[in-house]
Amino acid sequence: MIRPEFAMPAHPFAWTRPRAAPKALLAAALAATLAIAAPARATVSTVDDIGQTVTLPVAAQRIVSLAPHATELIYAAGAGARIVGTVHYSDYPPAARDIPRVGDNKALDLERIAALKPDLIVLWRHGNARKQIEQLRGLGIPVFHSEPRRLDDIARNLEKLGILLGTAPAAQQAATALRERVASLRQRYAARPAVTVFYQVWQQPLMTLNGQHLVSEMLEVCGGRNVFADQAPLVPTVSPEAVLARNPEAMLAASMGATRSDQPLGDFSQWMRWKQLTAVARGNLFTIDGDLLNRAGPRAVDATAALCEHLETARSRRPAH
Repeated sequence: MIRPEFAMPAHPFAWTRPRAAPKALLAAALAATLAIAAPARATVSTVDDIGQTVTLPVAAQRIVSLAPHATELIYAAGAGARIVGTVHYSDYPPAARDIPRVGDNKALDLERIAALKPDLIVLWRHGNARKQIEQLRGLGIPVFHSEPRRLDDIARNLEKLGILLGTAPAAQQAATALRERVASLRQRYAARPAVTVFYQVWQQPLMTLNGQHLVSEMLEVCGGRNVFADQAPLVPTVSPEAVLARNPEAMLAASMGATRSDQPLGDFSQWMRWKQLTAVARGNLFTIDGDLLNRAGPRAVDATAALCEHLETARSRRPAH
């Protein structure tokens, strides 16, 4: 005789009396359902400016910033409150001045960095000592290299950091605003007559920048032309005679910002004896806040806008034909 609970019903998908499932089976089914319903703790990953893939198990909550421009980027990306350590001269926005210091671009306190237990370090390869960067890698802490060379690189840094910090909407908004400001400046000055410019990095030895540097792109946005754009090193050493030969219409230098030195950066006094220089003859000797001009952060657009105004002044001083 066939037991009723195993009898095949009239409808092939309906049983007359299902057998009760064991408790262990029910518990397993419930656990599986909850696992499917719960959001997965997905990793976050992006590629930094040296082509290195940076992957974190979750968005970074404790960050060490090892460059002033990186600090500004992290704040702009919406995660400034998570910076637990930074370097000297990281002073913008004002809230950054209260962050504990872990050294400067010449020497980092590796023990203090490790003690802060960061889950992400943001550094500048060309601004931090190479040996100490390798030692940082030995700590096993994920490192993001921030090396913006173009204005749009700054926007991309914001977007990439937004991924690692879990602040993508705020970071994207900041990146979009930056791109829109740059595009507006390009459009405004696109048809303006070119102005030749010598950018003075340092006086002794006399140093400038080539066409691959961010400052050269700022000049291009404003209708300016770097007279030493064709030089091979990023920061070439030149002679006063070479500057005289190229006879720039304007000279530009960084004024004293947070990065202080014994030698004023914006000093053009050595050029006063060469009255034949067009820049000297017309008084086109301009300085811009070094913190804006030399930091590849969001305020680089402010530096570009100031630079555009200076070049417009230079155009206004051209003799009438």
